[in-house]
Amino acid sequence: MAETYTLITGASSGFGSSMAQKLSATRRLILVGRKAETLESVRSKCELPEKHVIWVRDLSQLGGISGELATLLTGKSALVDHFVHSAGLLIIQYARAIEMPSVMQLFNVNVFSALEIIKPLVQKRVNQGALRSITFLSSVATRVGASGYSAYSASKGAVNGISLSLAVELAPAVRVNSILPGIVGTEMNTEHFSKPEFVESVLATHPLGFGKAEDVADTVDFLASDRARWITGQEIVVDGGRTVFSPPRTSKQT
Repeated sequence: MAETYTLITGASSGFGSSMAQKLSATRRLILVGRKAETLESVRSKCELPEKHVIWVRDLSQLGGISGELATLLTGKSALVDHFVHSAGLLIIQYARAIEMPSVMQLFNVNVFSALEIIKPLVQKRVNQGALRSITFLSSVATRVGASGYSAYSASKGAVNGISLSLAVELAPAVRVNSILPGIVGTEMNTEHFSKPEFVESVLATHPLGFGKAEDVADTVDFLASDRARWITGQEIVVDGGRTVFSPPRTSKQT
């Protein structure tokens, strides 16, 4: 008899690692990342590590993703009921120096690989109608502007657009939502958090202060549960108030 799994991309670190540890208490997981040793480390921190599956895959290389996933599921007699696309690449490039190979790599990881994974998950001959929810990790960069983030923001905006259309296309069997995290300290932005001026600016623009990867993992856990049975097509902001923050204006005396 086939077992059902939650598939998490980007499980090696950051949000994905936190999600894996959170969800492992109640689910079997397929953990996706580029390095086997890193995935093994994450799996060892999960509850009942032996029940979780590792899929070593570089999502910046699109060729063969759909076929490999279908083969994996068949070989493990596994079905996927929840898919979380947490894999993400952040490349900061200013308009005057945009390099298209880097932009394409960014879109491959953040956007196109998700479509390659979803394809077999919605094919009945592969996943037997088991899929119940898809959750994309987007970003508040789709709501607020920042210098050098144009390509990254565009990729995450594409994720939001995909989420909206799939929410309609796959209903009522599958719910599809995006989570828009604010700035959280993860491996992706360690360099930024080493700069005092950056830390100061984050604290000044986030009314609730710093968030944790666990705050996002809790939201993923909710969206993949029956408690979210009537929620689809939503962009759920988890940002400590960043997108509602408005700096006070200084009045000029005349």
